[in-house]
Amino acid sequence: MTDLEANAARFDGLSEVYEASRPSPPAVLVDVLCRYAGVSRPELVVDLGSGTGLATRLWIGRAGTVIGIEPNEGMRYRAEAAVLAIPGGADVIFRNGYADETGLRDGCADIVTCCQCLHWMEPQPTFAEVSRILREDGVFAAVDADMTPSFGGAAEEALWSMRRRARALEEKLRLTDVRRWDKEGHLGRMAASGRFRFTRQFAMHHVEPGSGRRLLDLAHSFGGVAALLAHGVPESDFGMDVLRREAEAMGDVEVPFYWSYAVRIGVK
Repeated sequence: MTDLEANAARFDGLSEVYEASRPSPPAVLVDVLCRYAGVSRPELVVDLGSGTGLATRLWIGRAGTVIGIEPNEGMRYRAEAAVLAIPGGADVIFRNGYADETGLRDGCADIVTCCQCLHWMEPQPTFAEVSRILREDGVFAAVDADMTPSFGGAAEEALWSMRRRARALEEKLRLTDVRRWDKEGHLGRMAASGRFRFTRQFAMHHVEPGSGRRLLDLAHSFGGVAALLAHGVPESDFGMDVLRREAEAMGDVEVPFYWSYAVRIGVK
């Protein structure tokens, strides 16, 4: 199994909790990217690593055609089922593939996005493919949410602690054969690739309703947590038991989850 295949397989069986817990990017992102691309309604938007389609669906009714490229079968099937229930969803197509080999024609896309997944992709081949399928003056956007929403209290602190401990334990036990690239280096690698005439980074924020149930689903959507549990590691070894207690104390009462995003763009 190659690095990219292992990265895609990391999310096997997680499509349900992923769809239930992960945030959708703020809708205003569509307006901003259209401004950079110089269009009000792009002819084609390509979403790389589209997962369950949380970011892909933003473009329904705002673009002529939207193509999501996703190698994980379970994620792709859930994305296809979700758009069928949305008016205009027929304009969204999901295809099996990787970001560095989309199979699309040269210069076909006005905008290419990569939401919460560029760190799982080989950077230079991905940038080369993005440049190939973008038209001149087209825009690439790598969008990354901080996967620990801000909402305050003991449950947020438990989530932070659990994530740190789970990552360290996964690496110590070498449970999965995955490769990731640091998100902080995305912009520098984009600029150094020579594929874009202009690059920059800016921040966005978004609010969605949260609850204890959503918090637990979010924790289970992390590939590292899934790997630990699949190998029989006790929850208490990485703080999942503490998070579970705090999430259950929250119950189903909704609180605002404040999500922060880093958006790195490259204009061809």
